[in-house]
Amino acid sequence: MRHPTNRLPVPALRNALLEWYDREGRALPWRVRPEDRARGARPDPYAVWLSEIMLQQTTVSSATPYYRRFLARWPTVQDLAAADRDDVLAAWAGLGYYARARNLFACAGAVADAGGEFPSSEEALLALPGVGPYTAAAIRAVAFDAPANVVDGNVERVVARLHAVGTPLPQAKAELKALAAALADPRRPGDYAQAIMDLGATVCSPKSPECTRCPLSRWCQAHEEGLQADYPRRAARTAGPVRRGVAFLVVRGGEIWLRRRPERGLLGGMMEVPSTPWRTERWDDGSALDRAPFRGDWEPCGEVRHVFTHFTLRIDVWRAPPPPAWAPDEGGFHALDGLSRVGLPSLMIKVVKAGKV
Repeated sequence: MRHPTNRLPVPALRNALLEWYDREGRALPWRVRPEDRARGARPDPYAVWLSEIMLQQTTVSSATPYYRRFLARWPTVQDLAAADRDDVLAAWAGLGYYARARNLFACAGAVADAGGEFPSSEEALLALPGVGPYTAAAIRAVAFDAPANVVDGNVERVVARLHAVGTPLPQAKAELKALAAALADPRRPGDYAQAIMDLGATVCSPKSPECTRCPLSRWCQAHEEGLQADYPRRAARTAGPVRRGVAFLVVRGGEIWLRRRPERGLLGGMMEVPSTPWRTERWDDGSALDRAPFRGDWEPCGEVRHVFTHFTLRIDVWRAPPPPAWAPDEGGFHALDGLSRVGLPSLMIKVVKAGKV
């Protein structure tokens, strides 16, 4: 038996979810729990925005240490806007999806220039750099307790199971968003948004949902069918493309040569071990050496495999000592024992390790 949206006992479902959240919702550093809200505490929109940007395609456990360090170093949006952008990019290193860091800095500047207060309207939030429909909805609900339909991957999973939605993702996104909107609670929008995300993250998990703990199981169509793990359905994945490159490690004493990548594109604005362009064909020795920073005794010393969202990169690592009088046209030498302050992205950390330096 199917449960169309208009036949679900929506008030009872909302109440059950919020009662569960009041008891079992996670205590997160950027979150104001219901009991604290009852005592007058209110979320800091800056902290909520910072957490939401960091949590895009990143787990809570991975993002939380970065959140704490950012907030300790730049406690207000004005502090972040006044920071050196290179310091912000370096502090972000390792968290991935580096366009987020560039947009984070740009957004802080935009908010600071407008008076230092985050807007609460959807239109104004969407005008900020790096803020899309999901992030705008999350900030509205969590920071301002305004009605909003907050739908992330956890919410999609809960709703797909609740309604046994047979359309596979990503085609089902619009359908799932509409179904989620019909459930969103206008009375406690911030708590409801965090409650349903928590439910997906901690109970209605991808592979082993704990239905005996779920406050919504009595209404869940997938649970009734015994097919919880089959939802949400997903379109068959095709193997992603592979790109190739060669990285050139130049080590002089206790220093390594690094340069900054172009602003646009993957890892934009981040420091890197210089490399060839990344392409579909593997580089032969001759064409790669034509791209080397100098003629020298280049020696292969390893290969790095790194998975981006849309492709896998395989990059050969070559190493050579620089000629005595060689001076690079760009970038500069950095102490090997100070690379943590440079803020190398994780791919480049792999390259350095592959070069055994």
